[in-house]
Amino acid sequence: MSRGVFVRIDNGGSQWSPQMLVLRLMINASGLLLASALVPGIHVDDWQALVAGSAIFAIVNMLLRPIAYLLSFCLIVATFGFFVLIVNAALLATTAWAAGQLGLNFAVDGFWAAFFGALIISIVSLVASIAVRPIRASASGG
Repeated sequence: MSRGVFVRIDNGGSQWSPQMLVLRLMINASGLLLASALVPGIHVDDWQALVAGSAIFAIVNMLLRPIAYLLSFCLIVATFGFFVLIVNAALLATTAWAAGQLGLNFAVDGFWAAFFGALIISIVSLVASIAVRPIRASASGG
């Protein structure tokens, strides 16, 4: 019985393969582009800022997200995961700050813009990750 159509792009490789890293960069870029189109306080003025902003966002998430989750673990548990959205907003604001330091045309105008932008990016990332996840063999064999 088929449950749907899934696209397998990684050829069974690890999540750190070059194909998966490029795919994650494209997913982040599409999330940033959609967030800049829907949220009034997020500004991505050109494609160079989008690509560089996506790369900075990936680096910030790779380096700071585990630390932020570790430091805010009690708040995440106490708020039933809602505080993850606050952490994601802070990571997006950090990305905008770093892009501004590099002179890129990428800006976030405040907490609420970062909050809703991070929410949109998270939803895009979730949907895209479900759509391109590797197909795993069923444990039941049937």
